[in-house]
Amino acid sequence: MNQHIGSSFDDLMVEEGLFHETQAHAIKKVLAWQIQQRMAERSLSKTKMASRMNTSRSALDRLLDENDPSVTLSTMSKAAEALGMHIEMNLVPNTHHDPAPA
Repeated sequence: MNQHIGSSFDDLMVEEGLFHETQAHAIKKVLAWQIQQRMAERSLSKTKMASRMNTSRSALDRLLDENDPSVTLSTMSKAAEALGMHIEMNLVPNTHHDPAPA
């Protein structure tokens, strides 16, 4: 009998140890897309955006690379500020059965 019948996809991902990595990748992908969209709306080149962020073009490229998980809250905040925006984050209860550490 299949042990996953009746389980949610999230439960399977947690069980396989993939949930958090996949969730982090999805968040980074959405963030990178949103920044790119706002840059396009404002006709901002990467060079100009990096200048507004007071960072290097390579740091901006890492932020915009959806496959590069290394992004800091500081970098995200600088990008948002450069676009006239801000970051909102929330802690919400798990909807899957990943037990909290003791």
